[in-house]
Amino acid sequence: MNKEILHIIGAGLAGSEAAWQAANMGVRVTLHEMRPDLSTAAHETDKCAELVCSNSFRSDDAQHNAVGLLHKEMRKMDSIIMREADAHAVPAGGALAVDRDHFSGAISDALQTHPNITIERGEITSLTDQGWEHIIVATGPLTSDALSAEIQRLAEENSLSFFDAIAPIVYLDSVNMDAAWFQSRYDKAGPAGTGKDYLNCAMSKEQYETFIHELIHAEYGDFKDWEKNTPYFEGCMPIEVMASRGIETLRFGPMKPVGLTNPHKSDPPYAVVQLRQDNALGTLYNLVGFQTKMKYAEQTRVFKMIPGLENAEFARLGGMHRNSFINSPKLLDSHLRLKTYPHIRFAGQISGCEGYVESSSIGLLAGRFAAAEILSKDVYPLPPKTTALGSLLNHITDGANKETFQPMNVNFGLFPPPSEEYLRPRQPNGKRKKLKGKDRKKVYTDIACKDLDNWLEGISTDA
Repeated sequence: MNKEILHIIGAGLAGSEAAWQAANMGVRVTLHEMRPDLSTAAHETDKCAELVCSNSFRSDDAQHNAVGLLHKEMRKMDSIIMREADAHAVPAGGALAVDRDHFSGAISDALQTHPNITIERGEITSLTDQGWEHIIVATGPLTSDALSAEIQRLAEENSLSFFDAIAPIVYLDSVNMDAAWFQSRYDKAGPAGTGKDYLNCAMSKEQYETFIHELIHAEYGDFKDWEKNTPYFEGCMPIEVMASRGIETLRFGPMKPVGLTNPHKSDPPYAVVQLRQDNALGTLYNLVGFQTKMKYAEQTRVFKMIPGLENAEFARLGGMHRNSFINSPKLLDSHLRLKTYPHIRFAGQISGCEGYVESSSIGLLAGRFAAAEILSKDVYPLPPKTTALGSLLNHITDGANKETFQPMNVNFGLFPPPSEEYLRPRQPNGKRKKLKGKDRKKVYTDIACKDLDNWLEGISTDA
């Protein structure tokens, strides 16, 4: 009977979601988590699905945004990650952000009390010695050295890695509200917001240029030998690296002033630093996009140059950690199985997707794939490539270039292009009009929702 247990290694977002999905299908699951026996450079607790970077699940717009569409698809598939994210949402404009402690606590409770799930603490260093026949590796970006070596041995492939960075968090009551103000960009309200969900700190041209100079010339922590020559992921670039690319780079990135109006001054802001609520109480705010490897003392000095943060007290300063992933398009089949050892699946960030929701979604699929296999059913059908789930899965298992593979957030560029009939609809005069912007994105999401519903109906009928 032990052979029919699904062993999931790693109780992060992907592992937690995989365990939930498989257990709800009737499969017995053992969820292995090395914390607190062995901690990592970024985790602070032993809870399941702990968020170690941002507290944002990004856009919740399911009609015009690919990640918002992924939210919707996961909700339709009884995702525990999305269920608890919705239950513990905090204001964040058009984004879905959560109270990280309540979120991970609720998921831990749900998994611990599930009759089909057993959580075991301790490091797993081998994937072949125990005789397990069903394994999902969901150890995320901070896989232990021992397990990393084991994965490399089994995959016969050198591991890849990049840096993931953590943004600082400040106490709201230490912010100078005579300089800062609440406003979402373009006053846009999100699923848990009001249109005034971000804390904004404006800079003049002179203040901005001085800030950039100090940012570039600050002191930074030394890289360890294993960190050297490791590429950054473009979606989580350290603030100082962006600043070094040109003085205007940040004004067109995390410090762009568009859509914001400073009520304290008549002149439009030249640049703006945005802070986003980090907990349900609204006492903590993180500096959006301000991931850094700056030394702690330098962070305090440089970030207090931001108007409104002159007397800021930091609940957490920024930092960086290694993020490891495998070359999934080369190593995995379409159902996330390791080609050389097909009883082992990979899910989450280690499989080469990037982002909380993306990692969770691959965990969701891995859990269902493995459960279907254990229950002796036919191979679980793949989600349509026209959906967010299907496009992301296809990218990491087949669609990406094996020679240049890098982690990827879900985006409409991963979807197969709709036909001209959809993207260039015929007008009353008989001519075709090319759809642009939101109208074009809506075509993708409409097709995805229809195809996902048909796919889910087919799965339900088969069951």
